[in-house]
Amino acid sequence: MPNERISAMICSAACYLLLSVVAAGQARPEFEVASIRPSSELPAQVDVGVHVSGSQVRISGMSLRDYIRIAYRVSPRQVSGPEWIAEERFDIAAKLPEGASGSQVPEMLQALLADRFQLKFHREAQELPVFALAIAKSGSKLQESAASPDTAADRPANLNVEASGSTAGINIDLGGGSFLSLGNNRLEIRKMTMTVLASMLTRFVDRTVVDTTALKGSYDLTLDLAPEDYTAMLIRAAVNGGVVLSPRAQRALDFASNDPLSNPLQKYGLALESRKAPLDVIVVDSMEKAPTDN
Repeated sequence: MPNERISAMICSAACYLLLSVVAAGQARPEFEVASIRPSSELPAQVDVGVHVSGSQVRISGMSLRDYIRIAYRVSPRQVSGPEWIAEERFDIAAKLPEGASGSQVPEMLQALLADRFQLKFHREAQELPVFALAIAKSGSKLQESAASPDTAADRPANLNVEASGSTAGINIDLGGGSFLSLGNNRLEIRKMTMTVLASMLTRFVDRTVVDTTALKGSYDLTLDLAPEDYTAMLIRAAVNGGVVLSPRAQRALDFASNDPLSNPLQKYGLALESRKAPLDVIVVDSMEKAPTDN
């Protein structure tokens, strides 16, 4: 696969990983104003991310399927609809209303999808394969991250989290010392809760990861990966982000493990257990392919 294609896939994967974290609001406010434009092709090298600076919000390169999953806090596998919802991509530039915070972006996307794309859906509970992130029989070997003045609880309401991707890997800075770095056959996690970690790991495997550890702290992990597992994780992250694979990349994924993380997690007393669980699925009944006028 050409380096340009790999790089674009990784950049797209970084953006999806990032957006899955910025989803923790309570109310359902609306953007004060929002501009929606079709996305251009991803260049070979690009920094991508969710930028919430003051009242300004910028999101780029997302498919309609991913805007739906972000808005309703589900994984890509929990959105069901016509194939084109994974193909149509849009950039959004929006303004938060006075007093709103970046953590309310998902709720604002709910209103935007209903108003501008006429999204209508229903929910179904479906029994789906999952990986349960669990404490191994040997017991947890995790130690909580060292406290610092800039903890997640102390972050301001306005966020400016950053993601970047290239052939060297994926880097996501969540602020407050919390970050994910995938590169050089290694996955580094710093100051991350198990709930957020499960959401992150979902991007690198072929099913939703559900946190069942009941651990409440933030933790540091460094996972050494076999080269073939590292490559497979990069490609799977792109697939989960809606990127269409080249035949060569698809062949590489066909022979890859669907669970490249179980062995590395063992040193921390963690396990990924194959289970089935009822998951909330968003079933799209109708939706417009293009938004109403800005």
